Amino acid sequence: MSDVLIRNADTVITMDDARRELAGADIRLRGGVVVEIGQKLAADGAEIINAAGCVVTPGLVNTHHHLYQSLTRAVPGGQDALLFGWLQTLYPIWSRFGPEEMRISAMIGLSELALSGCTMSSDHLYLYPNGSRLDDTIESAHEVGLRFHPTRGSMSIGESDGGLPPDSLVEVEADILADSIRCIDKFHDANDGAMVRVGLAPCSPFSVSRDLMRESALLARDKGVMLHTHLAENDEDIAYSLEKFGCRPGQYAEDLGWTGDDVWHAHCVKLDGQEIDLFARSGTGVAHCPCSNCRLGSGIAPVRAMRDAGVNVALGVDGSASNDAGNLVAEARQLMLLQRVQNGADAMSARESLEIATRGGAAVLGRDDCGQLAVGKRADVAIWDISGIESAGSWDPAALLLAGPTKVRDLFVEGRQVVRDGQMATIDLPRVIERQNHLAKTLMG
Repeated sequence: MSDVLIRNADTVITMDDARRELAGADIRLRGGVVVEIGQKLAADGAEIINAAGCVVTPGLVNTHHHLYQSLTRAVPGGQDALLFGWLQTLYPIWSRFGPEEMRISAMIGLSELALSGCTMSSDHLYLYPNGSRLDDTIESAHEVGLRFHPTRGSMSIGESDGGLPPDSLVEVEADILADSIRCIDKFHDANDGAMVRVGLAPCSPFSVSRDLMRESALLARDKGVMLHTHLAENDEDIAYSLEKFGCRPGQYAEDLGWTGDDVWHAHCVKLDGQEIDLFARSGTGVAHCPCSNCRLGSGIAPVRAMRDAGVNVALGVDGSASNDAGNLVAEARQLMLLQRVQNGADAMSARESLEIATRGGAAVLGRDDCGQLAVGKRADVAIWDISGIESAGSWDPAALLLAGPTKVRDLFVEGRQVVRDGQMATIDLPRVIERQNHLAKTLMG
């Protein structure tokens, strides 16, 4: 593969250790890595990408998603429900999914992310109806071309045992652990530049047992993979934890081995001061999902307090049944705006929110090889055209989240072009959309 030379960008927001912003800069990509950054770099036979009129950033990082949910956007009956009622509306529909639904919905969700500047995404897949496997989504990520952190999720406590999910969607815990081992052994790559890393992710404290939480943590540490779950998402979540476990979610997590720099929790809207301090001390990460939290009426997560305490905070779009979009740069803007609503106009700058969406996400996923544009880091690059109406009249073109496009012009992952001129370059997206809509109509029937 020849070099790629991104030439003459108006601004390169590196998010490197010095947080440099470079005017009129070039970036050379070779072998999946950034090998040179500077002005007027020699072409040397490279493929030239003209970035005049553009801002270049590291690829954005999505740390919480349920890709399968892109088949169930805006479902009547769930549009105006709180979390538990929303889940009870959607579970019966999801129980009719199979491998094709998982594969196609993942292709749609990952493509939507790519078009919004995302180069690396996790996915929390915790239900496996009708022969579905984690393999289905990994296949989709390979086709789309995004760096992928799928998690082998699980549910083991059904309605008959006092849980939320229907019994048809839960699994035997021994089978969960056996398949977790299979997925890690088959797909996980611990090397720098890995395109797939597998994690373990029991769905939530109200859908699995204490034993499965404990056993998953032990297995993950034995295998050297990360842990993920939902935690402290809303008031119902806190009340459930107090009633069933006699403690708050943070204490429950700590007691079961679910804190540390190999753990990240989704939402954490209702963390209190002690829990924030616990996460900061232990290096536990948080995937903040502002749009979904708004959609489900869960509240505004204390991101400012978390950041000030030293908690590693990242961004997630959450599932497309509770967002209902999967646009990561729009999510970063929502993060910034909600922190201002809660804490004042100076509580969150556009650059800090962009940092959370890039370096922050990479750090939470344990990827010190990604999340910034610096020599030796992976060639995950987003190019944003600021010559259009969204940025017209902007005095600070680097403030993308204040005045800028919500769709990327070009996107490179591991040096390979995934988006070209605003269109997917790796798959026939119109064909996949047609298939997705057919599957959705079949589910409606």
